[in-house]
Amino acid sequence: MRATVASAQQITPERERPVARMSHPMRLLRAFVLGVVAAIAAPAGAGPATITLDGHPYVELAQIAQSVRGSLDATPSSARAQLRAGGHTVTLTRNWSQVLLDGRLLILDAPVRVGRTGWLVPQSFGTRVVPQLVASTATPSALPVAAAGAALPARTSAPARTGIVLNDLRLRSYPTFTRVVLETTVPLEHRIETAGPREARVVLLSFPAAPRTEELHDGLVDTVQLERSGAHTVLRVLFEGTAGAIRTNALVDPFRLVVDLLRPEERSRAPGAGATPIRTIVLDAGHGGHDPGAQGPSGLQEKDLVLDVTRRVAKLVQERLDVKVRLSRDGDYFVPLRDRTTFANKERADLFVSIHANAHREAANEGVETYFLSSEATDGAARHVAALENSVVQLETPAARAKMDVVKSILWDLAQSQFQLESSRLAETVQDSMTQALRIPSRGVKQAGFYVLGGAAMPAILVEIGFVTNPREERKLKELRYRDDIARAIFEGLADYKRSADPRSSAAAPSRPTSISRTPVPTAPLQ
Repeated sequence: MRATVASAQQITPERERPVARMSHPMRLLRAFVLGVVAAIAAPAGAGPATITLDGHPYVELAQIAQSVRGSLDATPSSARAQLRAGGHTVTLTRNWSQVLLDGRLLILDAPVRVGRTGWLVPQSFGTRVVPQLVASTATPSALPVAAAGAALPARTSAPARTGIVLNDLRLRSYPTFTRVVLETTVPLEHRIETAGPREARVVLLSFPAAPRTEELHDGLVDTVQLERSGAHTVLRVLFEGTAGAIRTNALVDPFRLVVDLLRPEERSRAPGAGATPIRTIVLDAGHGGHDPGAQGPSGLQEKDLVLDVTRRVAKLVQERLDVKVRLSRDGDYFVPLRDRTTFANKERADLFVSIHANAHREAANEGVETYFLSSEATDGAARHVAALENSVVQLETPAARAKMDVVKSILWDLAQSQFQLESSRLAETVQDSMTQALRIPSRGVKQAGFYVLGGAAMPAILVEIGFVTNPREERKLKELRYRDDIARAIFEGLADYKRSADPRSSAAAPSRPTSISRTPVPTAPLQ
């Protein structure tokens, strides 16, 4: 992508006064902003050095931090980075195209990467994020001469958008909200309009879609309708009772407009409403029944190992934390992948932790690693692990397998969502606890597309507690004392996370006993 000064002009507020009427300091400031943006977005050789990855030009984040006179908190091993400038904070997560500017979502045209030289951002960072930082840090007295003398091109109107196609309209119900997803060939511009007490309206600008009605009846939403209104389309949501709050979110790859409809009584638990106390944790023992999972050289089966460890974690949580514990399975039976997070949603869980054991064709592989959801794997090894865990779907019923394409599309709608940052923090906390307590090699916190994490309406992680295919690790994993050590390490990670999420809690003090659910989740595919 080649961004020009003219492209940066598009981010200027609509009601800005003409350049000719600006005061001299304001002209200098505006010129400086455009100068920095143009330098960052310029082709290679005309500004900061660019690196091409997957066909997209990237710039080192450290160079941008220097250009905007900001401070950068980023390490090659961390899952997140923060850039602070002019009183603003930009939070970036590796392999995601979504960044947060003071908590507000911004979408880039390519994901953030971490290379050998450090953190890399696509050039669109220069046009979508940098101007908002520079405007706060620049002062007329400090403006470079070259920027101050830069020519400012006349404003041009945005070209009309044509050829927008609605690829899919999807709906899914969660404990605290209902989600509507419109997947299109290009980004949708929209505005939210006020409506009646039992209706919400989102106007999709310059998008003449065909009329359509979808019935839901999930206790919150009655029907969702698309209606033509001249050159636009209106997304009408009719509620069964009083309308709740509405939030929208734009995602890329593919382009989606995500509309979240919040239950009125659940606004305190709504997406983006901030941290809530941890009251319920669902622990998920991987595999089970006719799905044995990985198997070690001497016959140790993953399904038996992880069920035993999961029960031990549940016992510790029951005895020492003031939360409810629910198990997705508490016996040797098969549970489809989608039903595991559906169970967590129905239990209104605050955390979902799936426990697995690793496998690799090279027996020497060892260590522990923790994952959270991403549409793109951190590396080839992470992609391999996800492929192994996702292959379980082949053991499900034909009806369930037929639905996996739909499940996958929903999974990517929830990836890059409001649970991403908390999931990464939970993963880091549990991973640190395990590697320190077990004194075992850390394979790090990674991201990959695990079906079992898709659809979870809460922070969700998958923990690989060791390699059963490594003869030495298999021997340790057979020891009951070592399983206790693993369980304590996972528990301590959960306790640390709970303390940070709810400072009033005290993991050290014994609390009232809580029950562990012995009821299995339904094994029939959900409609």
